[in-house]
Amino acid sequence: MRTGDILEAMHDQTPVQIAWVTRDLDATEKVLTAVMGAKKWVRMPEVHFGPGTCTHRGRAADFVADISLSYAGETQLELIRPIRGDSIYTDFLDTAGPGLHHVCVEAADVETFDAMVRDAERGGAPVVAQGVMPGGMRFAYVSAADSGVPYLEIAHVPPEIRAFFDYVKQEQQ
Repeated sequence: MRTGDILEAMHDQTPVQIAWVTRDLDATEKVLTAVMGAKKWVRMPEVHFGPGTCTHRGRAADFVADISLSYAGETQLELIRPIRGDSIYTDFLDTAGPGLHHVCVEAADVETFDAMVRDAERGGAPVVAQGVMPGGMRFAYVSAADSGVPYLEIAHVPPEIRAFFDYVKQEQQ
């Protein structure tokens, strides 16, 4: 992919996910089901973000969170309940309380992911957390909180994870 193609892809983004951080998955699922039309939630209990694959504010991360996924149309809805360890999710709960945490944009490939992260940093939104999930999904949270952008997630979703997301979306039928 040429540089011009990467820049075009980066600027032609529609968020693919909206995410909330909560202390109560049941309550947040109930409200979002009512107001966003999500029909079924798929929970992933105690997802471990380990020091060998993730960082938080430049240091090795080691935290656990419960994750719940659904869809409203083509948009993924993600709920995150921190269980233990320091993370951008506990930072958010400590400073803002439960609520809307981030939107996510998706890179088509690893090269575009790297370019999007570099572009965000050059644009004044440094990486505050990043890593690789089981299954190979790469993610980076960038932040420019003083400019009103608390967190934006950039992700590259490989085929194995895409198949799982498609399953979650299919469960909405």
